Formats: sequence, C-alpha cells, structure tokens
Amino acid sequence: MRLSTTMSFYIGRNFFSSFTALFLAFVMLIFLIDFVELLRRAASEPTITFAMVLEMALLKLPYMSQQTFPFAVLFGGMVTFWRLTRNHELVITRAAGISAWQILLPVLTVAFALGVFKIMVFNPLASTTLSRFERLEAVLLKGQKSLLAISTTGLWLRQANESGQSVVHSKHILQQENEVELRDVVVFIYEGSDHFLKRIDAEYAVLEDGFWHMREVWVYNPEKQSKFEKEYWLETDMTLNSIQDNFAPPETMSFWNLPGFISTLEAAGFSAVRHRLHWHTLLAAPLLMCAMILIAATFTLRHTQRRGTVFIVAGGVLTGFVLYFFSDVVFALGLSDSIPVTMAAWTPSGVATLLGLAMLLHLEDG
Repeated sequence: MRLSTTMSFYIGRNFFSSFTALFLAFVMLIFLIDFVELLRRAASEPTITFAMVLEMALLKLPYMSQQTFPFAVLFGGMVTFWRLTRNHELVITRAAGISAWQILLPVLTVAFALGVFKIMVFNPLASTTLSRFERLEAVLLKGQKSLLAISTTGLWLRQANESGQSVVHSKHILQQENEVELRDVVVFIYEGSDHFLKRIDAEYAVLEDGFWHMREVWVYNPEKQSKFEKEYWLETDMTLNSIQDNFAPPETMSFWNLPGFISTLEAAGFSAVRHRLHWHTLLAAPLLMCAMILIAATFTLRHTQRRGTVFIVAGGVLTGFVLYFFSDVVFALGLSDSIPVTMAAWTPSGVATLLGLAMLLHLEDG
C-alpha cells in the first residue's frame, strides 16, 4: 500500500510545526545570550548606546540562528515521531501495511526543502547582516581603522595612522610564501580623513617590515612638480597575516557570491581554502538535514514502553553534539589541507546519512 496524500501532508505539517517551534525557541535563547555578552563588551565604551547594542545583536542573530538548523531538524523530527507513536497513529499506519520508509518520505522532503531554503534564502540574509555587524563591531568595539577589499578591479587597502590615512590600489597581486608583491600600484595619501596630499604611482611594491618598498615611483603633488624616484618607502602597519585576516570572511558572503570571490582570490594568488570549504559545507546542508531525520527516526520511530522519554532525549542530544564536534574536527582538517576540501565538507553529512540508513535498515528489515 501507498501512504495517502492526506496522511503525507499531515505528517509533513506536524514536522514543520515542531521544527518552527524549536527553531524559534533556539533563536530567542541565542539572542538573549548574545545580547547580554554584547552589553558586557560595550560596558567600557561610554559612546555605545543601548540601541546600538540592540542593533548589533539583531544583525548577528540570523547568522547565529542558521547554525541551529540541523539541531532544530533533529529535535523536530524526534518530537514528531514520538508524538505520532504516543498517539498510536504510527502503529495504525504500520498495521495498514505502510512501511517506515513511506512514513519518512514526507518528513525527508520537508527537511530537504529546509536545507535548500537555508542555503538559497536564509544564508544570503545572514551573510548580509553579519557583514554589517562585523563593520559595527570593528569600529565600535575593536577600534579598527584599516580595511581591505579585493574584487575584479584588484586590491584596495586603506591604512591609517596619527598623521592621516592612505589608500593603496593594485591591479595585480602576487603572494610567494611570506612575501606579498603588488604590481601597478597607486597610493592616495590624505591628511586627516579627507584632505588630499599627494598621489604615488609605482611599478611594483613589496611588503617589508613596517613599510611598502616601492620601485620606479612617480610622486604627484598638487602644489609641486611631479618627481620620479627609483625607490620609495611608505610606512605601514600591515602584515601578511593582517591582510589575509581582513579579507571578507566566507560567513559574510552570500552562497551566490562565494564562487566568484573564490575565483578572484585564487587569481590573485591568495589561498581560498576557507572560502571553498564554507561553500561546499553549504552545498551539503540539504543532505545533512535528511541525515538528521534518519537519526531522529532511529530513536523514536519504534518507541516502546521500555524506552522512556529520558532515553529518547538523551540519545538525541548526545548524537547531535557528537555530530557537531565531529564536524568541527573534520572542518579543521580540511582548513589545514590535511584532507581534501570536498571530503571535509561532505564527510559529516555523508557519515550521518549512512549511519542513519544502517540503523533504520537494521531496525526495520532485520
């Protein structure tokens, strides 16, 4: 026999309701914790108001919330199957000749759709708000004054000191081990924040300890005659690590924009392992959601009197945390190039899916 459309919608609607309730509960808990932490950090900054802290907490909330998707799916599936079992609805359905796989199909479909929604809709929103949060955090809480961006037009770097600030632009970037070399360099130097002083054009510049070492340089000053110099040293507090750290983190980039940014980084000679790993992890999200449903079913689909609620909850929580730490370990291995990026991104989802399938096959088909 086949599961009726009405029953499929009923099971799918029950799961979606459970997921929504748990997801909102997680979101509220995360917001309260993060808001209190931001208040603590802002306590030493008298210029930061309560409204600013509230805005920062709200901007960070979507990114933090999307991290709870797998757990909300896992516990939502457990609640759904436990409720259907407790009300003997699954017993009657199974007695009518419906297999467990047919019962799981509507829940798996909803979970897969939630995974697609996460990467295509929720992730772009979360990345946009997180990017704005990090800009506010850098200015209000960290006091950072340097900013770097890389795009199809090249590298843009702004650095500031007590006398003013300068903007460095380069069309070609080359990184070899610990050395950064810029080609076709243009530097705009300002006094203060908006008073233009001079422009410097150089064929190339090498980042050395505390300064940019430029060669074949033309210095243009609005009030003086242009001057050519074979070498020129521009003071800077930038290092290779600070340049790489100031690249847009993958979490602040939309799923749709990541492939283009990865290509730009690699064309510029910089490592894009972290960005590529994040992109593949997003792609694996729908499979991870389905894996959570399979794991939830192993704990609650065949619930009997000998298995109490405590066992179900404890088993689900333990499984969720084991998978979470396992994902972190594999992610770290991928980030360090110990294993391929694709393997690091897909292994947690793949292993969880295979374990769930194996346990269900053992329980249902012996």
